[in-house]
Amino acid sequence: MAVLVTRPQPDNARTTAALRARGYVALAAPMLRFEKVMFSLDTEADYGAVIVTSANALRGFADQPAAGNLFHLPVFAVGDRTAQAAQDAGFRDVISAGGDANDLRALLTARAQAVKPLLYLAGADLSRDLTAELGTRGFQVITNTTYRMAPVTDLPDDVIAAFATGEIEAVLHYSRRSARAFFQAAGVAGVEISALAIPHLCLSEAVAKIAHDAGATKVMVAATPDEDALFAVLARAMPPNAR
Repeated sequence: MAVLVTRPQPDNARTTAALRARGYVALAAPMLRFEKVMFSLDTEADYGAVIVTSANALRGFADQPAAGNLFHLPVFAVGDRTAQAAQDAGFRDVISAGGDANDLRALLTARAQAVKPLLYLAGADLSRDLTAELGTRGFQVITNTTYRMAPVTDLPDDVIAAFATGEIEAVLHYSRRSARAFFQAAGVAGVEISALAIPHLCLSEAVAKIAHDAGATKVMVAATPDEDALFAVLARAMPPNAR
């Protein structure tokens, strides 16, 4: 029996590899597609620092004409993986908040100066208004969109076949948008009944609401919004002797 991973690449590949290392059969159906967005940098702006909340923002930033003008600035990253992506992109002074957007906001409040504007490298669809939140703390934040995640409308042929033969036993959902795209694609592919009948394991309550609204009846939520916690839910839903 197989576990279906719906998160976009390259995260999908990392997750499926981790599942296979744990002895699962893992199938991939990335339901969002990364697209770079070109931007022009305000060369007159005297930025004090760069903030990033996603490694994808650094993927979108790579090879941008403005990139070389920013490498001297400190970067405040939401977590360690995003911080590593910033270092890989060419930034030298990188500080990780080691958590989520709340931790990043707290780090900026404690460590950054509000004298110069912050440059926020972000995606086109933001789950929260970090710019406004920081504005209430005296920061001026200039947001530049470096990427978008476009919904994928079709399931891969091997995934459709696996649903048809009952091979997929659980689906992992990491975001509201990818979960919504999955259920829409399942309907288009004609496998909605099979898809709704199996467990849907979600990274957060917000993601779980999408599954509930779609009609899924077996919805489980990770204790904390991280992959280890999601894998713990999977181990309960699919114990070793069931695989």
